[in-house]
Amino acid sequence: MPLAEALKIARSRNLDLVEVAPQATPVVCKIVEFGKYLYRQEKREKKRAKGGKLKEIRLTTQIEKHDFETKLRHIREFLQDENKVRVTVIFRGREIQHIHRGRDLLQRIVEGVADVGKVEQWPKERGKSLQMLLVPGKSTVTTIPKEILSEPLSGGYSNAEEEDAQRDRQAL
Repeated sequence: MPLAEALKIARSRNLDLVEVAPQATPVVCKIVEFGKYLYRQEKREKKRAKGGKLKEIRLTTQIEKHDFETKLRHIREFLQDENKVRVTVIFRGREIQHIHRGRDLLQRIVEGVADVGKVEQWPKERGKSLQMLLVPGKSTVTTIPKEILSEPLSGGYSNAEEEDAQRDRQAL
């Protein structure tokens, strides 16, 4: 309908004429209350920007195969929903001496989610745990870099310090 006629109808109903699709031919307009229209637009935009939350998955080195697969499936779902995922491997008691088991576990996770997620933060020690951060996106790297895998334990002795300590014990 002509623009003048549409404006006349909108004014008679105490509403506004809002241009919805200016790129269409002919231009598409709606007769609505402009305040309500803006509110609905904002609400729709907020719904779209929903993702991006941080989810956390915690596991231990003693995890069984089926439990690991379940956790991996949850991680994949979180990444597909556009959420970040922090994976934490917790060491209890003396398990921290076998940190390589935790790193192997995280390596399996990296390989398992390579098609839906990539590593933003490589495994880092945080007290008695290892943490890694995954973000949505396709990964090009499916293995943890060797320099990260070979990092010494924090709080432990380096090789030179260990040798010095052994010499001191032998001298006594």
